[in-house]
This record gives sequence, C-alpha cells and structure tokens, in this order.
Amino acid sequence: MLEMVTLDSLVPPDHLVRKIDAAVDFSFIQPLVEGPYCADNGRPALDPTLMFKALFLGYLFGIRSERHLVREIEVNVAYRWFLRLGLTDKVFDASTLSQNRGRRYNDSDVAQQIFDRVVEQAIGKGLVDGTVLYTDSTHLKANANKNRYDQRVIAKSRADYWDALDAAIDADRAAHGKKPLKPAAPREPDAKVTKVSRTDPDAGYMVRDGKPKGFFYLDHRTVDGRLGIITDTHVTPANVHDTIPYLGRLDRQRGRFGFDVGAVGLDAGYATTGIAKGLEDRGILGVTGYRRTTRPKPGMMARKEFTYDADCDTHRCPAGENLAYATTDRNGYRQYKSDPQVCRDCPLRDACTTNAKVQRTITRHIWSDVRDEVDGHRLTPWGKRICKRRKETVERSFADAKQLHGHRYARFRGLIGARTQCQLAAAAQKSAGFVNGMKAGNRLPAFCCLGAGHVQTFF
Repeated sequence: MLEMVTLDSLVPPDHLVRKIDAAVDFSFIQPLVEGPYCADNGRPALDPTLMFKALFLGYLFGIRSERHLVREIEVNVAYRWFLRLGLTDKVFDASTLSQNRGRRYNDSDVAQQIFDRVVEQAIGKGLVDGTVLYTDSTHLKANANKNRYDQRVIAKSRADYWDALDAAIDADRAAHGKKPLKPAAPREPDAKVTKVSRTDPDAGYMVRDGKPKGFFYLDHRTVDGRLGIITDTHVTPANVHDTIPYLGRLDRQRGRFGFDVGAVGLDAGYATTGIAKGLEDRGILGVTGYRRTTRPKPGMMARKEFTYDADCDTHRCPAGENLAYATTDRNGYRQYKSDPQVCRDCPLRDACTTNAKVQRTITRHIWSDVRDEVDGHRLTPWGKRICKRRKETVERSFADAKQLHGHRYARFRGLIGARTQCQLAAAAQKSAGFVNGMKAGNRLPAFCCLGAGHVQTFF
C-alpha cells in the first residue's frame, strides 16, 4: 500500500526528542571540531554534529552497543527526525562511530567542551545559578576480570591541599619554637602496593565498605541545587579517594562558569580537615554528613573524654591532668603527651593507656578548628535543609543515570573512554533535565542565598 506521509507527522508532539531539540542548540558542535577535519581533500566525512547527536541518543536512552544504536536509528522514526535523516536516507555504519571515536577524538577534550557548552546553555536559560552545589561519586564497573591482575607499586594520588598543609606545618612548628622538619624538599607522594588489571590497567581496584570489590572507575559528579542540573563530571580510577580531586574540580567550575558558590553539600566521605580548610579559604560554607569516629578498644577511654583547652593549648584528661604540646608531625597533627611520672600512679591508668612508657598521646590536627566549624553547619536549620536536599539532587542524579542511561558499566576500556562516556552521558541526562526545568519555570525558587555573611533559606 502506498501512503503519503511526512517524517514530522510520524513523531508525536510530546516525544522527548522533540522537547530536547527545542531546548538544546547543537549548532556549536560543528565549529568545535573543525580541527581534526580536512576541508579540501579526502572522502566526505560523516557530519560531526550528526555523529555526536547519534551518540547522544545512545546515552539518552541507555543503548550500550553502537551497533544496536545504528539498528535503532534505522527503524525509529523519532531518532531519524532528531538526526535530520529522511525515511529513505541510508544510516551510517557502526564502525564509523567507533573509528571516529578511536582515531579522531580519543586524545581530545571535545566531550568535555560539549558538556561545558550544554552547561552554559542551562545557565543562559536560568536553570543553573551555582549558589549551592552538591557533589558525590559513584562507581562504574570496568570491563576487566577482577581475578586477572598484577601486584605493582604505584604512587599515591596527591591531594590538592598538600602545599598549603606543608606551609601551615612549618608555621605551626615555628609558633611553638620547633625547628622546621627535614628534609625541606617538596613532599613526594607515598608509594603503595595495589592490584593492576591486565585487561584495563587504568581501572582502579576498589575496596570499600558496602561496595563490591573489583576493578572500577569513579564518576565524581556535581549538580546544581536549584533544579539538579549536572555542572561537572570527572572520572578517576576507583582507588582514588573522593577528596583528592574535589577542590580542583570546584575551582574549575567557579572559573569556567563564573559560579558564586555560597555553600556545598557533601556526604561523610568529604568530612576531612583538608576539605574544610579549602572551603574556608574560598569563602564557601560546607555541609558534610556525619562521620563516625574510631571506636576505642573495650574498656579504654575514648579521645573525646580528653578536653581541649585552646587558651593553654593543652588537653585535660578525666583525672584532671594536662597533656602538654610535644611536636607537630609532617601530617599536620599536633601531639600532646602526658607526664609518665604522673600517669604511673593514676587510678585510671589501665583504662587510659597500654603504652610501655606509661604515657598517653592525643593528636589534634592544626586545622581542627575549621573542621569543627564545618561539622557544626550540619546541625543548623539551613544545614539540615542542605543535607536533606542531597537525596533530591546528586543522589537522584546518579539513580537516574544508572537506571535510565546505562551508567552501571564502563562501555570502553581506558580512562579516556570512561571519561568520554561519563561526559556525554551527563550531557544527555542534563538535556533531559532541561525539559523538566523549563516546564517548572520560575515556580522553583533558588534554594539558598548568601547574605550578610550567613546563609538564609526560603522556599
């Protein structure tokens, strides 16, 4: 039967691809990728805008295989409409996608630039304000057998705040009349023995409480507190702690998009002195989850039973004796030690220390005051609201990514492939969020604003 139809009439007016096509302008892709293409010789190349929009469809609808994606484009009129392909137009081969990805874009930052441009469009539409940011990480299973590995010695990841910590240690020792630590050379990362996959050496072996063991990647994602739009995604091996890249990625967002960040919401994994100090230096209020302290051995006194006296710079034990300052180690901890002559006859000795010198040592980080202040934000009314919003923003973003966009597994081997996957998947998920955000319009007010040096919340 011969029927006269148009491609536009076959796509429902409320289809997701129509809404995204109206919300996102993809014309920036063509000038963005002019470098790798030759304009005056060779066979005509696949239109890069068409190629990236096709990959965009794969991440948007959770189609993991590029061959499967091409087959879906062939039979799905909505996909053809989105790619501006006619009903009789021949669809490109799946190898065209893989070859372009592997040869032309494998060592470029095109995916990052595409992600950034989509963020800029969200900012222009008033869907992102950058006042409150929420950050967390999730794991993606690497395409690697967890039983095939080699033991190797590698350098530990370097924290962003190490240089500032070294300077603070020298200043603290000088204030206490101590000589600078030697050697004075810049600190080198410590080495560790870890498992390295033979299949995908870039993946990291993850060992975390409540998490599966094996080779994974971590997607460190930041979302805006207004409508949950993703503003940053960064991939590392799974054996890199969440705090290592955090401050650097926060600075990148502030510089790249001009965010005036007032507060950040983080889980308990970010509750460290280094993060607290970094946020204070940037004038940002941090709200972190509760982190349980190490429990003492049964029958032994906990550290919290020793009261710190800031005026005298000492710790007072339950027996009323002072532990005087001894030194500051190269990890930034001040050591306070008791007098063995006093402890030897103390009735609480057996519950206090098992040290052969009959001496109790209490440590306190030089940035502990800042950490205590950040921990206190969690108990304020506005801090409780920020904590409550975590599950509605970054945690929901990860849940949607895993359930709808194939974010449970790394599709490619190597750090570059995993990073490209997360950036394009986040761009697709973010574009879907455009539809909901533009539908809500101005009915969702900004969650938090900064005024007169403190945060005020309103709904």
